[in-house]
Amino acid sequence: MIEVVDPGALLTVQDNGRRGYAHVGVSPSGWCDPLAARAANAAVGNPRGSAVLEATLTGTVLRTREPAVVAVTGARAGVYVGDVPAPLGRPLRLRSGQTLEVTPAEAGLRSYIAVRGGIAVPPVLGSRSTDVLSGLGPAPLKAGDRVPVGEASPAPADLFGAGETPPHVAGPHEQVTLVLDPGPRPDWVREWGEWAAQVFTASAHSNRIGLRLEGATVPWAREGELASEGLVAGAVQVPPSGEPVVFLADHPTTGGYPVIGVLDAASLSLAAQVRPGQPVILRRSH
Repeated sequence: MIEVVDPGALLTVQDNGRRGYAHVGVSPSGWCDPLAARAANAAVGNPRGSAVLEATLTGTVLRTREPAVVAVTGARAGVYVGDVPAPLGRPLRLRSGQTLEVTPAEAGLRSYIAVRGGIAVPPVLGSRSTDVLSGLGPAPLKAGDRVPVGEASPAPADLFGAGETPPHVAGPHEQVTLVLDPGPRPDWVREWGEWAAQVFTASAHSNRIGLRLEGATVPWAREGELASEGLVAGAVQVPPSGEPVVFLADHPTTGGYPVIGVLDAASLSLAAQVRPGQPVILRRSH
């Protein structure tokens, strides 16, 4: 059992999402940064899709109610067990009653806390994920909440050996390049060369639904309306304002504005860590 002492700005339970329901309007949801979440699970020896906690920007404070093995990945932030600093991306043994603090992020936006055994809240439609758009899954966590942890075998000694170096997370003022595969509607906007050099800024109105870009525009090349089409995480949609939206985990299942491309897997994780005010450029994969 893990008790929430301070949830920070937003603390949710996330796994690899509820797949197979888009045809009835249910988004997959799940973790925003798949690479960081899977690394957290790997660090504690969990199966790849086990549920973790996703903290946003301001960190979180948790308390164990039983001995636990945990790991923190994602945003560059301080990690403390009690008052003792601990490394990112490495498994940590906690005794019952100890606190785990993830400080506000110095770089990046989202931190992932995996507990050996996985977070074991009841699944909804096959997933334990919180979907902030539809309200499916467990509610965002608040102070005093206790979340159950699944059973797991004792952690083997070799789990605590030398771990991998955490991947670089762009600083709050560092430009982030998001790479997208073109299509299916690139013909709805001006030729790539006419706007590709522009630098966008991540909007403060971004959330788990989408990373909103502003400060530059992708002009439409035609007028008219487009019938609603299916959306996936990483889709880059351009509304009439010309300010792109990069859809993240809690995206709607359909949209009526042109999608000019879809981020590759690495860029989807990068997009999940972009902070408000950070510069962003869009680059085609070919």
